[in-house]
Amino acid sequence: MTDTATWPQRLEDVDRSDISLRDWVAERIRRLEADGRRSADTHLVSVDLPASWDIQLYLKDESTHAAGSLKHRLARSLFLFALVNGQLRPGMPVIEASSGSTAVSEAHVARMLGIPFVAVIPRGTSTRKIALIEAAGGHCHVVESAELMSREAQRLAEEQGGLFMDQFTHAERATDWRGNNSIAVSALAQLELEPHPVPRWIVVGAGTGGTSATFGRLLRYRSLPTSLCVADVENSAFFEGWVQQDPMVTTDQGSRIEGIGRPQVEPSFVPGVVDRMIRVPDAASVAAARYLSEHLGRRVGASTGTNLVAAAQLIGQMRERGEAGSVLTLLCDPGDRYSDTYFDDDWVAAQGWELGPWREALARMLPLGSPQGTRP
Repeated sequence: MTDTATWPQRLEDVDRSDISLRDWVAERIRRLEADGRRSADTHLVSVDLPASWDIQLYLKDESTHAAGSLKHRLARSLFLFALVNGQLRPGMPVIEASSGSTAVSEAHVARMLGIPFVAVIPRGTSTRKIALIEAAGGHCHVVESAELMSREAQRLAEEQGGLFMDQFTHAERATDWRGNNSIAVSALAQLELEPHPVPRWIVVGAGTGGTSATFGRLLRYRSLPTSLCVADVENSAFFEGWVQQDPMVTTDQGSRIEGIGRPQVEPSFVPGVVDRMIRVPDAASVAAARYLSEHLGRRVGASTGTNLVAAAQLIGQMRERGEAGSVLTLLCDPGDRYSDTYFDDDWVAAQGWELGPWREALARMLPLGSPQGTRP
């Protein structure tokens, strides 16, 4: 054992260990892990296309999470990231900038962990999502537009002595793309016994950019030939930023498709892992959400519609080349949250959207059969 009295000079020694804090953190990590085990995994839905095509379309159904969307994975990862980095302490509120689904999921996780939660949301967020945030114990703080969310969330965190979770910066680094809670690892494992187990395309949207980073990194890590396509929406900076290779691109309006599209290229968006981008008109996203809902027998959100339009484009081009294979995309959240918006004819008409032509085009390009069951 070292005799510290033999040191020729006194060492500066500051001990900030706090056993009670470590115990508090350990208990919250235990709760997160328990939630992950209760959640098990989400289902992979195979949707019938004409057999002669030899092309399979799969939907990774993230709407079955406890908080009802893909963002449940992100919320767990963000809280775990903050806990293991020593950023969260007892009594500290968590503040997040979110257009809806992330806030719902973070409110759910925060209540489970016993942590106060405030969501900074833009005016116009669906009343259903606001109700879900509040039902999970969260509080909503409204700003006028999406571009003001992050700045206001940072201000509130400083004012209240809380933590600004900042999903748009931390999503790609908080998610363990190689294993724990990884949607990419889960989806690829579920495809292993399918006719084309290695997909030709994976299609995702971009809200933070964390999901595309997770898939893109894993595809390269495993040296798979699968290509990654990001489907973007109107009034979003991701598409132009990627095309122009300029992360400083911005737009002057917010996305009308909740959960995806941002007025700036967010730090969590990793352009180098994206092989292709398709910009989808908002009317097409909503028409596709309704079209898919008819075939599934339950409603899906408009961001899922965005994914479906991009998938239809890719499948059409595969057919032109006589190419067989599979396409994987995401069912992001349930459409019941949008009964007063995307599924309300008067609201849709007020946006100036004509859904009919898109609905007819989808029926021609992607004649869907019934879903063929699920793989948990």
